[in-house]
Amino acid sequence: MSLVQRLIYELGPWSWWILGLVLLGLEILAPGTFFLWFGIAAVLVGTLALLIDVSWQLEVLIFLGLSLASLTAGRMVLRRNAKDEGDPRLNRRGSRYIGRSFVLEEPVSQGSGRLKIGDTVWRISGPDCPAGSKVRVTDLDGSVLLVEPIEST
Repeated sequence: MSLVQRLIYELGPWSWWILGLVLLGLEILAPGTFFLWFGIAAVLVGTLALLIDVSWQLEVLIFLGLSLASLTAGRMVLRRNAKDEGDPRLNRRGSRYIGRSFVLEEPVSQGSGRLKIGDTVWRISGPDCPAGSKVRVTDLDGSVLLVEPIEST
């Protein structure tokens, strides 16, 4: 009998607790809520084995069943409670300006120009407009804002 086999035999149900704690420790080192479910299953099997005398083969089957059940249940709970993370327009900064109106500091000539918004100068595309015209951003084409003039009444 090898050292590992003898150690598992002598520790009995406590070996499941040790395995569970090792798996929970792995979850801390490699987060992603994957090892968590296996760690919980191992602790539950260890608790069951302390309370009821069960063969090691049945313990392994119970561990596999509990692992699958806790993994499936955990994924369902996490998916149901998942919220939209971050800003969906994070990598499309210009899309934040769609629908907003601005006053041109420079004219739009031959269908292109520049528009200063805050501390950023954007390339714009649209019909020719003189400086001082009010325009609305209608869309985004790559990093170019598409604009249309707003008729003043």
